[in-house]
Amino acid sequence: MADAPDAPTGGDFTAEGGHGAVPLKDVPVAKKEHSREREWPLYEVFVRGKRGLNHVHVGSLHAADDEMAVRHARDVYTRRNEGVSIWVVPADAITASSPDEKDPLFAPAGDKVYRHPTFYAIPDNVPHM
Repeated sequence: MADAPDAPTGGDFTAEGGHGAVPLKDVPVAKKEHSREREWPLYEVFVRGKRGLNHVHVGSLHAADDEMAVRHARDVYTRRNEGVSIWVVPADAITASSPDEKDPLFAPAGDKVYRHPTFYAIPDNVPHM
């Protein structure tokens, strides 16, 4: 079998990927860098069920913009007609408390007795209290 007349001669070659012999010498190779700028932003998805009154966090997804996020959330999280309303929120727009702050943030203020109904005297003429 004769070599093709236009086949390159000499040098390093590879046949990876099923494309035949490809010369490797003097071929510029660009490194693929994982860049955060190229990623779509992360959205948190909340769905209100047919029988529910509150939106419930159901998951997260990446989307190019708000409209795409709503469409993807509908496709991914309400495939079986579970919801009647979808909220998508950019994850970087959410501010949350830290689990380390649980006790000081949520503990009742014992020195503020006026926050408890037992602090107030209810007159006898006030019905239904």
